[in-house]
Amino acid sequence: MRRMDHDPRRPGRRPPRPDAQGAAPAGLPWLHGLHAVAAALANPARRLKRLVLTEEAEAELARRVAPPWRIAAERADKGRFATFLPPDTVHQGAALLAEPLPDLPLDVVLDQAGNGPVLVLDQVTDPRNVGAILRSAAAFGAAAVVMQDRHAPPETGALARAASGALEVVPVVRVVNLARALEVLKREGCWVVGLDGTAPTTLAQAGLQGRRVALVLGAEGEGMRRLTRENCDELARLPISPAMESLNVSAAAAVALYELARG
Repeated sequence: MRRMDHDPRRPGRRPPRPDAQGAAPAGLPWLHGLHAVAAALANPARRLKRLVLTEEAEAELARRVAPPWRIAAERADKGRFATFLPPDTVHQGAALLAEPLPDLPLDVVLDQAGNGPVLVLDQVTDPRNVGAILRSAAAFGAAAVVMQDRHAPPETGALARAASGALEVVPVVRVVNLARALEVLKREGCWVVGLDGTAPTTLAQAGLQGRRVALVLGAEGEGMRRLTRENCDELARLPISPAMESLNVSAAAAVALYELARG
């Protein structure tokens, strides 16, 4: 499993103090929304720094994750959240300051995760798209989501909220070189399939039953880069209507994962 237990009381690691307005120290995201906060509270790999809740959110959170929690909650009214979250954030009265989840090497994740498909994202940079892809990955039993470190969004509150708790469930592997990561996936027994709207074969026709699949999705508009495409074992498409040129990448991921699960 990706998640590793951490003792939040471990000595020698004094948590950074937010300022009086609640601004997060550099590199620490404020997770917000009841789903994201509840999932993070239940994940022992999360190092928790500060929990801010309205009275109503605290009661709802206690129904989802039985107290006592690993961190004491600070009570606040909804107006206070505007001092440390971006304007118009839909936080539902719950915000949690936490360290990003620890990274693990791809081969370790593949060895410890289940046998579900692996999603590989080639320059998908919108955090809401990545969050939605994680949510679908959790729903359809994907083993991991792999992204290139330099061309993917960092772990943020917006990504965690779009993932609706899946960020704590699906391992996210960030790699320096995506082509080398595809080679690792092949060595570990994955059949690498690039999703491409121009491919002659549909995903359903590709004959993937009984194979562990690594499914590669490119950025909207540009698709997969040339080197990524060349490192796929085959290309396949989703059979969408000619009235629509393409699907949003998170929608395509959901449809493709459903097709793989159905097969």
